[in-house]
Amino acid sequence: MGRRLLPGRGRGRDEAVVAMTDDDALVDFHEADARPPTAAVVASLAAAGVASTAGAVASPAGGALLGVAALAFLVGSFRRSSRVLGWGAAVGVGGLVLAGYRGAPAEALLVAAVGLTVAWDLADHGVGLGEQVGRGARVRRNVAVHAGASLLVGALAAALVYGVTLAVGGGQPVAALALLLAGGIALISALR
Repeated sequence: MGRRLLPGRGRGRDEAVVAMTDDDALVDFHEADARPPTAAVVASLAAAGVASTAGAVASPAGGALLGVAALAFLVGSFRRSSRVLGWGAAVGVGGLVLAGYRGAPAEALLVAAVGLTVAWDLADHGVGLGEQVGRGARVRRNVAVHAGASLLVGALAAALVYGVTLAVGGGQPVAALALLLAGGIALISALR
């Protein structure tokens, strides 16, 4: 009886491990591609596109910063860097703050905030999936369920924030922005 070795243990990325099977035949094991699955990257970019579009409707400058955040999510996904994803989210929050400061309507801000949060969450989830199961794994259902859950939590948080904004009334963008940021913090803590 031959011995099996685990694929890629202690070896370089492109090296193959050869193991002997019961038939004494040589079998090649290749390390999985650790890049995020395409489904996660595409879903993240779609959510970032929604955030960017809603931000541009609210404020062109805020929409531009949300577009930069979408680009950072793409780069962070391909580089498998949580730090780049975090910086992208920070730039996106800056875009939301700028749009709110310029008097953007609460509805557009909420759509942009939920889109930004879902985009960041999906990009981060994609990086984790890539590390755990590799790019070639079948993960469409996993990504769809994760995206749906994130969107549901985001929609519920946005509805709560919007309801409080309507109750406060008076069309005060500073109060709406404060409520939006509080809702965003609650949303991020719920997703983690």
